[in-house]
Order: sequence, then C-alpha cells, then structure tokens
Amino acid sequence: MAANQAVALPDDPAELAALSEAVIAKLATAAFTASTEGQLLETAEILERANRRFDGATSALLAEISDRSAYRKAGFLSLHAYLAGGLRLGDGEAKRRRITGAGTARLANLQGETLPPVFPATAQAVADGAIGADHVVVIDEVMRKIPSAVDPQVRAGAESRLAEVARDLTPAGVRTAGHRLLAHLDPDGALTDERDRKRLRQFGLGGQDQRLMSKVRGYLTPELRARFEVMFDSWAKPGMNNPADPASPRGAAEAADPATLAAAAERDDRSLGQRQHDALLALLEAEQALRPGAGRALSSELVITVTDRELAEKAGVALTATGTRVPVGELVELAADATPHLAVFSHATGQPLYLGRGSRLANKPQRLMLFARDRGCTAHHCNAPFARTEAHHFPDWADGGPTDVDHLGAACGRHNRSVGKNVGEWETQLVIDGPARGRVAWRPRTPGRRAAWRVNQTHHAELLPIQGPHAPPAPEDSRIEAHLEHLLGA
Repeated sequence: MAANQAVALPDDPAELAALSEAVIAKLATAAFTASTEGQLLETAEILERANRRFDGATSALLAEISDRSAYRKAGFLSLHAYLAGGLRLGDGEAKRRRITGAGTARLANLQGETLPPVFPATAQAVADGAIGADHVVVIDEVMRKIPSAVDPQVRAGAESRLAEVARDLTPAGVRTAGHRLLAHLDPDGALTDERDRKRLRQFGLGGQDQRLMSKVRGYLTPELRARFEVMFDSWAKPGMNNPADPASPRGAAEAADPATLAAAAERDDRSLGQRQHDALLALLEAEQALRPGAGRALSSELVITVTDRELAEKAGVALTATGTRVPVGELVELAADATPHLAVFSHATGQPLYLGRGSRLANKPQRLMLFARDRGCTAHHCNAPFARTEAHHFPDWADGGPTDVDHLGAACGRHNRSVGKNVGEWETQLVIDGPARGRVAWRPRTPGRRAAWRVNQTHHAELLPIQGPHAPPAPEDSRIEAHLEHLLGA
C-alpha cells in the first residue's frame, strides 16, 4: 500500500484502540532484516511520531476518565490511584501522565464546559507527533516558575516559544532554554512575590535507600529559612547535642553551662552538616517529650514492630508506625531514649506474640494489634503507613459493626471513606483460611460481576511468595472466632 494512500479506520475509540494493539503486536513480530538502512531509520521516526501522538490520545482519554470519575467504577478514589495501582504504572509514571494531560488535554470546568488546553501550542505539538510527554513535563516545570506578576500575554508567548523550541530539542535542551527564558522574564528576581513563594514552598523526605538513609528535598520560604538559621545557631553549636558524647549538653546552647559547653566543643569533631542533623534530632526529641498523650492515636508516638527471630539475633530491620525502617541494632538505643511501644510477632506466621506497654489507654491494645498485623493501610496497593490510618470497621459501624479486633482493619482516611454499598465503592472482610489468614481483604463493587478479593502486599513484601487473595467466608462463620483465639494466643 502506498504511503500516502488513505486507510479506512473505525470511528469508535475502543475499536481504534483494539486495532492499534493488533498492529503493534504484528509489528513486534515483523522481520526488519530485509529492510534497508533508510527504511529502518524511517520506521524508527514513524514509530516515535506515533508514540508521541499516543501521548496526546492518552491525555484526552485520561481527561474524560477524570471528568466523569470513571476510575471509581474500578474501585479507585482518584485518577492518580487508578494509574499507579490499577494500570500498575507506579507513582512516577502516573504523575508524568497527569501532568501531560493537565497541560495538553481539553478539561471540563465545574459548569461542565470544555476548556481549551492550558498549553495550546504544546498540545498541538504533541498532536503533530513532534514532542512527547517528557517534553511536556519540562514545559510545565518551566511555566510553573514564571512569576505570577508576569503579564498573561507574555506568559502565553513563553509557552508558545517553549513548544516551538521543543520541536527541535531534547527535553534537557528545553529545560536549558527554559532557564534562559526565565532569566529574561525576571532577570533580578524583582517580579517574584509572596504568591510565588507560597506556591513553590515544599519540604519532603525521600525514600530510604539500601543503607536506610534518606535524602531531604525542599524549597524553603524566607521565613522558614530564617527560623532554621536561628535554631541551628543555638542547637547546632560545636559541642551541643552530640550523640557520641555523653557529656554533651542537650537542648539550646543558651541553657548550657558555658564551661561544660566549651569542653564539649573541644571534643566535637563533627562537620557542620552533622551538627545540624543532630540538632534537628534533639529538637524533635524535646518536642515529643513535651507533647501530651495522644490517646488511641499512634501517629504521634514511637511504635515499632519486629520479628522474634530478628530480636533474638539482634539483626535485621524493624518497622515503625510511620513506615520507617530501623536497624535492630539501633532499636535498643531508641527504646532507651523514647520508651517506645514494641510489638513482637512470629517471623514464620506474622501472628502477634507479645505486645509490650500496650495497656496504657483503653483502646490502645487494639491499635497495637492492628499495627502488628496490618503495618499500614490494608486497601489494595495503598502504601500509607500505619500512622496515617484509622480503625476501619467491617461491617460498618453504622450497620452495627462491633469494635472488635476481628472486625477492624487499618485503613487510611480516604480508603476508609471509600467503603460502601454502591458501585465503585469497596467492601472488606477478614480472611480466616489459607496463607493470608488473619489479613484484611478488599474488593470493589463492580457492576454485573463480583471482583476478586485483594490483600495488600505493600507492607508485607517478605511474605509475597506465599501470600495471595482468598475469598473470606460469611462473617458469622465460627472459624473467625477460632482463628481470633489462636491469633491472640488464647
């Protein structure tokens, strides 16, 4: 067939998607050995142009899914959750697709009107197959940095210029061009105002690496920076809050004995960065010591779970309620300094064996039991740590569900509110047999069929080879009580 010959294609999007999948499947088995070098290069360019147009088509599709909240039909609470968990893209790729869609798709406003793309020139370049999602992400990054005081027409011109250069440059090249553009729009930073600073502020902890260390990422407002500097000038002085020196003064330097501080400073060989790290740790320890008890909540207390084998061997990694992994070797120091609640459970079965200091408040033993069992939100693919969860009832409290351990599960606020009796909502139950016994299973209420029960493996990665979803029996099944007695060691 000639390259310029029109091909009759269906108008239905689902049929087009199925047809494109068939074409790609056929192309994946095609033999390129008979092609000339020129044909190979031409094919590569065609495929890349098609991939970029797919980005545009995907953005339009996601805009419709978002406008109609269609992701709820699959049991997800947001478009991001559907992309990350439902399509198994992960948070990074889900964010990239959301940014691409937000900038290039036609979204509906609250009145139901379809609006033009936020970045019209960029959207056209994607539709032409000239640029892809990676270009769009960089353009969005640059546009967010343009001060609010810049005239809207100038802002629109900047977007058009970025889309134009993106047709010829790599995403990294677009970022370089964007930096030059920003320098031209606001060379001395005079246009940046309080609105921009509030919009750009952020502070976050990166994930733990293989050494269990974490990087910090942030963009501080002048006020927060000033407060940090004042605190560091006192708490991070040489000799102050040195964990390696038992005689080092703790707290603020103004309250320390001058002679003791001077002697500690002579012994202090820490770098400035290490002293500031230790100052932050000391400040948080002091704040936690002054905080009143939190009742049933564990989010404001240090709670640690560890296996019996790891505790006996003094090796391995313990888990806190906020999701942080702590080497068991450091667990003793934490216990001495903070007197944490400690949940110990069997390495082989994951069943709680001992709950220390769990009876201080009436309902805290149940929360500790949930932490030992669930570790975090039990909803499918949710990675919220236990400190950000609530005690979820099944059946629901409004339907007479009791506040008993075998009728409770850890659920973050969003997933707790997602349980209901309507299509798109979730139902939950305790698994009482199979390798997932004692765990909380979830399934979405989907139209016309019963979805499979799902057990969240996110917080129990070490059990993945033997875990799997199992349909729980009816709540009144007597084996629930039998299993609960075994779980509690009764």
